[in-house]
Amino acid sequence: MIVVTDSSARLPDDAVAEWGIRVVPLHVLVGGDDLRDGVDEVPADLYQRHVTTAGASPTELAAMYRAALSDSGGDGVVAVHISTELSSTIGAAEHAAREFDGAVRVVDSKSAGMGTGFVALAAARAARHGDDLNAVAAQAESTVPKVHAFLVVQRLENLRRSGRISATAFRLGTALALKPLLRIDSGKLVLAQRIRTTSKAIVAMVEQVLEVVGERRAALAVHHVDNPAAAAEVAATLAGALPGCGPAIVTDLGPVLGVHLGPGAVGVVLALASD
Repeated sequence: MIVVTDSSARLPDDAVAEWGIRVVPLHVLVGGDDLRDGVDEVPADLYQRHVTTAGASPTELAAMYRAALSDSGGDGVVAVHISTELSSTIGAAEHAAREFDGAVRVVDSKSAGMGTGFVALAAARAARHGDDLNAVAAQAESTVPKVHAFLVVQRLENLRRSGRISATAFRLGTALALKPLLRIDSGKLVLAQRIRTTSKAIVAMVEQVLEVVGERRAALAVHHVDNPAAAAEVAATLAGALPGCGPAIVTDLGPVLGVHLGPGAVGVVLALASD
């Protein structure tokens, strides 16, 4: 059994290698160049340019699924991808999966970043345990509602321009130049709070995380867009407040997500442990 995901999952290379997860690159379109996320080098001034993004195509996904299915010895493939509300990739994945007569199961993570990554890891652990295709897909599906994601961005203009957040949320978030705290809710980016400064918004985000986790255990990830110092500080705060959860994975959000969120963004993703 092999698990496939896409580059938006931001899985660390060591986790990809350890769990044998296959990663399909999404695309960054810069001028006339189509750059594959995680494969092709992107310009250093990417966030100062007009850039668009694209999901993986059905052809690319089918090629990855075909190779993974062959390598699984026919056991099957579980494909975990970025929320259908944020990318065309799920639609392309479902189209590609029709070729394989049920041997490829597509799971909408209803998240992004390590929100997708944690679902893929749950599936990979079930596969390593020897579960069959139905059980691995079920494990992935059952992990989706355990994932919560929060983001602090410097401004909403990039998200409004790309249609990733509603015009109403944009107007609310930009009133009085307040800093928006966002969350992913059922796969959609929604405005959670408007806060006067970035530092206070990050404190509010950490408070939201602590409230969701409570006394439970959770896997944690801290993401950023060109803001490693803030991400490290958030990770240290979470380590002190949630010692039972273990250290957070800290990783940049990469160009596909970064161009929509803008430089300076910081986020926290958590996956609650099963009861």
